[in-house]
Amino acid sequence: MNSPATEVVRLLTVRAETLAVAESLTGGLVAAEITAAPGASKAFRGSVTAYATELKHELLGVDATLLAERGAVDPQVAAQMAAGVRKALGAAWGIATTGVAGPEEQDGKPVGTVYVAVAGPDSELPGGEKVSSLRLNGDRAEIRMESVRSVLALLLQELAGEQTGNERAQDTERNGGF
Repeated sequence: MNSPATEVVRLLTVRAETLAVAESLTGGLVAAEITAAPGASKAFRGSVTAYATELKHELLGVDATLLAERGAVDPQVAAQMAAGVRKALGAAWGIATTGVAGPEEQDGKPVGTVYVAVAGPDSELPGGEKVSSLRLNGDRAEIRMESVRSVLALLLQELAGEQTGNERAQDTERNGGF
């Protein structure tokens, strides 16, 4: 079975679409996972690791008032990061991760609080992004890796929900014609 990143690259390539990544707590792990997939260069535009809060505003266009009022670990911040990286890097799709990997809480949010987001071609309207709120257990490494898996799963869900008939036909052919 293909890894989630390989499947993301395959679907984006079939659709002739591209992806950009905005990361905070994952620190480049999402981009590393995607670029490890064969053919990634056909679909992956690049990434921004905006670990420092002010970079989320300066590089990704996250609202400064939102950051000041709620901090970097917030569902709206994740949504704005995904939309911002999509726009900044000229991609059809943008995904983002923000959260607290530990060992200590951040901005009053407990360890394991994570938000992952997807902004796609149909997310031009305000609030058109998809965000998942997660409460993860484990140590820092486990929380970061589960965040990677979760954002890729959310993107796959969105990509699968938007497949055209032709892409479904190709999937059927690939799976033995059923």
